[in-house]
Amino acid sequence: MNDLKYAQERTEYLRKALNHHAYRYHVLDSPEISDEEYDRMFAELKTLEQEYPQLTTPASPTQRIGAAPVEAFGVVEYAVPLLSLANAFSRDDMAAWWRRTCGLLGSDGFETVCEPKIDGLAVALTYIDGLLFTGATRGDGYRGEDITQNVRTIRSIPLSVSREAPPRFEVRGEVYLPKMGFEKLNQRRVEEGLALFANPRNAAAGSMRQLDPSVTAARPLDIFVYGLGWAEGTPVPETHWEVMQWLKSLGFKTNPLITRTRTLEEAQHVYDLWVAEHEKWPYEADGMVVKVDSLLMQNELGAIGREPRWAIACKFPAVQGTTKLQKIEVSVGRTGSLNPYAILTPVRIGGIVISQAALHNEEDIHRKDIRIGDTVIVQRAGDVIPEIVGPVLSLRTGEEQVFHMPLLCPECHFEVIKPDGEAQHRCTNAACPAQALERIKHYVSRDAMDLEGMGEKLCDALFKAGMVKDAGDLYSLTPADLMLLNHMGEKSATNILDSIGRSKQRPLGRLFFGLGITHVGQEYAELLTRHYRSIDALGTASAEELAAIPSIGPRIAESIVAFFRQQRNRDIIRKLRAAGVTLESSTDASHEGRPLSGLIFVFTGHLEGFTRPEAEARVVRLGGKAAQDVSRKVSYVVAGDEPGSKAAKAAKLGIKIVGESEFRQMIGAD
Repeated sequence: MNDLKYAQERTEYLRKALNHHAYRYHVLDSPEISDEEYDRMFAELKTLEQEYPQLTTPASPTQRIGAAPVEAFGVVEYAVPLLSLANAFSRDDMAAWWRRTCGLLGSDGFETVCEPKIDGLAVALTYIDGLLFTGATRGDGYRGEDITQNVRTIRSIPLSVSREAPPRFEVRGEVYLPKMGFEKLNQRRVEEGLALFANPRNAAAGSMRQLDPSVTAARPLDIFVYGLGWAEGTPVPETHWEVMQWLKSLGFKTNPLITRTRTLEEAQHVYDLWVAEHEKWPYEADGMVVKVDSLLMQNELGAIGREPRWAIACKFPAVQGTTKLQKIEVSVGRTGSLNPYAILTPVRIGGIVISQAALHNEEDIHRKDIRIGDTVIVQRAGDVIPEIVGPVLSLRTGEEQVFHMPLLCPECHFEVIKPDGEAQHRCTNAACPAQALERIKHYVSRDAMDLEGMGEKLCDALFKAGMVKDAGDLYSLTPADLMLLNHMGEKSATNILDSIGRSKQRPLGRLFFGLGITHVGQEYAELLTRHYRSIDALGTASAEELAAIPSIGPRIAESIVAFFRQQRNRDIIRKLRAAGVTLESSTDASHEGRPLSGLIFVFTGHLEGFTRPEAEARVVRLGGKAAQDVSRKVSYVVAGDEPGSKAAKAAKLGIKIVGESEFRQMIGAD
């Protein structure tokens, strides 16, 4: 008993001491002991917890690393949406936002907080009773991927907070990879013969989405917390500046460059200063975020669509350089579009070597008068694909060549056309191999079926070898196929096949998106799952039925019907069915018990806080239905600014008409 009592007292002391020294080292950059002393204390704690497992707690420093790999990421739903920011690209844009905000507040001015816009991965961290409960990615702003085990490996994120913290609260921040850590990570990948990460942001995002937390733990990730999502049970400060100081006192890492400003001129001065200095910072940043300081004013301003009115991201100017345009090549997209791109003499711009750049279409190339052989100005802005601004005319020799789109597809040599009203040329061959390959790449991509390890090079190799002719063939691959084709080891081949197997359980919305139906992006794919619970139900729907769904319309409806009309697409679905891919929604279709269960809404006029698809999606998520036309079955008509004839028809039928503010109350958005 005495031994257990001593062990209990000693583990409590060691945990407290290690958390203190980790905070000094990872958050304050001011260590008080040597690394050797820290390691000795850590080893002692680990030994005690192994000897007395009952003394191990989730908040122990030993629990950051070592959790078993998760089979797949779960979903975390946000009580308060994790919104995106509107962008400003100049001081004038910032001034326009300032004036607009003053007008909305009915004020001559307001205080703001300026923060570096870190180029990383946004996360939300929830704490319950002082312990880290969940960590999640931004996702679609309403739901994110559960990456709790990976978040726990980041040493600057506290596993527990002081008793002064609220019993339940959520903080939001940006996980990033410091520049030095990025260079070391890529150097290690060179030594291991792995593909290099393109930039620190991609490396950070990839690190946080590892199924094995030990992989994440091996990478030097860090975080800056930038705000409070929500809190329950304890009053919080009334300004964003005070919230940040409060979060820092609880043990969270905040950016030391955060600055409080009182006027537009002060905010613009900070912006000018950071534009000049940000390349020297130890992390990538692509702008400055300006936030209204008063939380009361933030609530008053609210949001429009997915962007809060009380904040704006002022992007740093794009970095430019000049180089030679060697040639223009054309790729074929999964919908048959011909996409020109520039092959450049490699040039370093903003710390990244650029060898290719986007060229949107032939009209854009001719408008800018870009010619093969030109010396061109190349622009890179943050994580955006580099683009050619224009040629340096004074350096022309007369040998430059005007570019014209090919008359025949570069992949299948079928006729190329340019449909009326479109900017892009298209291949006329529905069986074009390039389209088939691009569809496979789209199917395996992260936002679609997310087949980890199935990169572009492997897709290319499998397609050229004839092993994979469409997405359905992926599920017939064997370890021997991969080992023979790509000279990879048995473990790597097994990992890829495990990833292919896990993709069979992806939600139906991902499958709808992954099939690559023209005009059906992620948002429309999710919308379709709310009306069709299986691939068969969608495949047999008529164009008229589809077009009646709010936000779909005739163009998308015809595209869906045309997709299922083609035999080759039906063959792919047949292969997916035989392989055991989930073709039906596993979500309970019942809406009973939800706040809007049994209610039908129609929207008319312009809504300030939502786009039409977003408002309809919120209704469906809460158990209701969204309709396009007013009938006696409709429960409510939501009228925004300048409502149309639907409001008049509703009044005639005696249907209740509500404004946007009342609608927000009904869905709990206020």
